[in-house]
Amino acid sequence: MAEEVLLTAPGKITSHLTSSLLAVAFLTSFGSSLLYGFNLAVVNSPAGYIKDFYNRTIVSRNGTGMNQESLTLMYSLTVSVFAVGGLVGSLMVGMLVTKFGRKGTVVNSTVLVFIAGSLMGFSRICSSPEMVIFGRFITGIHSGISLSVVPMYLGEIAPKNLRGFLGLMPSIFICAGVFTAQILGLHELLGTEEYWPLFLALVVIPTFIQLMLLPWFPESPRYLLIEKHNVHATITALKWYRAKCNIQAEIEEMQEEQRSLSSVTTVSVWRLLRDTSVRWQVLSVVVINIGMQLSGIDAIWFYTNDIFENAGIPAPQIQYTTVGTGAIEVVAGLIGCFTIEHLGRRPLIIGGFFFMGICCVGITLSLILQAHVSVMRYVSVACVVGIIAGFCIGPAGVPFLVTAELFTQSHRPAAYTVGGSLNWVSNFTVGFVFPFLQMSAGAYCYLVFSGVCMAVAAFVFFVIPETKNKTFVEISQMFASKEGVMEIQALGNANQLRLRKMNGYGALENGSMEFDSSMSCP
Repeated sequence: MAEEVLLTAPGKITSHLTSSLLAVAFLTSFGSSLLYGFNLAVVNSPAGYIKDFYNRTIVSRNGTGMNQESLTLMYSLTVSVFAVGGLVGSLMVGMLVTKFGRKGTVVNSTVLVFIAGSLMGFSRICSSPEMVIFGRFITGIHSGISLSVVPMYLGEIAPKNLRGFLGLMPSIFICAGVFTAQILGLHELLGTEEYWPLFLALVVIPTFIQLMLLPWFPESPRYLLIEKHNVHATITALKWYRAKCNIQAEIEEMQEEQRSLSSVTTVSVWRLLRDTSVRWQVLSVVVINIGMQLSGIDAIWFYTNDIFENAGIPAPQIQYTTVGTGAIEVVAGLIGCFTIEHLGRRPLIIGGFFFMGICCVGITLSLILQAHVSVMRYVSVACVVGIIAGFCIGPAGVPFLVTAELFTQSHRPAAYTVGGSLNWVSNFTVGFVFPFLQMSAGAYCYLVFSGVCMAVAAFVFFVIPETKNKTFVEISQMFASKEGVMEIQALGNANQLRLRKMNGYGALENGSMEFDSSMSCP
């Protein structure tokens, strides 16, 4: 738990990564974000066995089996109901984090995983396809909650110079979850008819580890101070994460944010959408979260096996090639995580979307020309790998981090509700529309995704400022300047600001909170 904070300049605090921060990031991501990635890929390998189970169950109930169309529809429901549950979970985020806190929401939501794992694990014994479908729905609710709450929690406990590194930790575990499902789904492991219920139920293991250890760590200090007004609990939490530090400086920064709020109560989604002082932040969240899904990454994952098959890869080897793409996802996620504090948020998200757009054009050209130029088959494979790598380096995780950074405490839960809802709706839309788009436009359908990627990259370039090493209040001030709603008057002391309160942002006066020096370190 040792951490040292260096005062390199007046008002400038440089914090080092501690075992406590790293442990919380690992536990929250391992027991939540990992499951999201795992559930995205877990139904792919045992798809045939699940369909056979559905058909045999219907035969035993009705004396007759299902036709191919009905069986496909039932399996499609099993896959897509995960996104429906995710939408439901994302709509609950604002209410849950206000009532239970950030860590409390992560811990309390684990009950959903145990219910879902039990349903799916015992579904074959109970001869109930409904248990599989309902279990997938419940895991979707958990993923919808955790996909927003985990980045929010990590963004609030991290010092500003480590917010990017810790904020991208969930995206690494999402990629690791997909990779884990791909490995365990191999025919040599759990991708068999005998073990598929166990395969689906494995989600309870990382959640159990999280439930045993995470409650011992403190709640978000910002939540404790700004929303609960509990200074003692805030100091205790900071001692966990900021040993040998200037506690007073951290709390004064939180107080500055608290004073900048027109109200310390959490605003509703409707009020957030009507608040003109945060219109650019809301628009930014809308664009980057919709862009994540409409970038075509889900369509690429859907079409990967066909592209590999067209490239001449033998059918028995495709599953191993797919595992290779999963490994690339993890490596790309690690690259993004370890470079974000050096490069910043904007280069990763702009570069990621731009590179994905170029690769989407490459897939279109390769699919059109591969009948005439044999090497184009391998170009298409390279473009698939490029899209996956580009997505995991930036667009996979930075939007969730940026959502936390663009808003102050009162607006943050509602912002995550908006961003999460749009993310899941877009996810479901792409999964539903892509097969029809592919049938009507053929290879040219990827040009649509290319246009989306380029448009999002351009929007981020022109609208969203760099948020690296900025406090939440400083970021709000940068956006407020777009509307001309804030005046900043510099004082003689570099670490003091007198902010005029306008449209809900800007503290009335600079203030401080004095603490006994003995409370500054544990």
